[in-house]
Amino acid sequence: MSVRPMMPVQTVAGSLLDALADAELVELARLRDEPAIRTLTGRYNRRLFRLARSVLRNDAEAEDVVQEAWVRAFTALDGFRGDAAFSTWLTRIALNEALGRRRRQRPTIDWDSYDGNPSEAEIINFPVSAMVSDPERTMARSEIRDVLERSIDELPDGFRSVFVARIVEGMSVEETAELFSLKPETVKTRLHRARSLLREALDRQLGPALTETFPFGGSRCERMTEAVVARLCRS
Repeated sequence: MSVRPMMPVQTVAGSLLDALADAELVELARLRDEPAIRTLTGRYNRRLFRLARSVLRNDAEAEDVVQEAWVRAFTALDGFRGDAAFSTWLTRIALNEALGRRRRQRPTIDWDSYDGNPSEAEIINFPVSAMVSDPERTMARSEIRDVLERSIDELPDGFRSVFVARIVEGMSVEETAELFSLKPETVKTRLHRARSLLREALDRQLGPALTETFPFGGSRCERMTEAVVARLCRS
């Protein structure tokens, strides 16, 4: 199916587009309204990239999937009837594209073989803190993020994508179940198992570093010692 050329319809002012629901933006996108298309892509690019990357574990491949998913979606937009939410329909297109690429890379992949045995996993809370913007803390956050991303990449396929959908992207159990054609109970099981595996991986990588946290040596130690001695001398 050929893609109709973009038309500068601009029915709605750009500043108001973000407030529109998906259904309203879709109707504008059917007319190839460029601002509406840009708003939709901006709204869902991150979700599509994260989920595609959870399958492929490669940034460049995931970006290709996102582009291909949008082209396919906008090309087939006239056939979208709203039986499912636009976000679900769109995400399935991206997910199917990513899975297709993964199967071509690994023809024997079995997407449904990762149920495993459920184990009670502690909830991993990813703290959001207002850290002071200084080079050392910025570097520390970057290093921690790298460790997290590597650990997530090492999760089994079925667990990794469910974890990214639920925890990283914040999708509900029901949305995740619908997206992956799973039962809600299976989503919960895979999430618990993913958390357990991730905690084990983080313990292996970060455990030795815990003994080195909150250092109190060098000039700080000397400064404290001098302060104590000074106070004792005055008493």
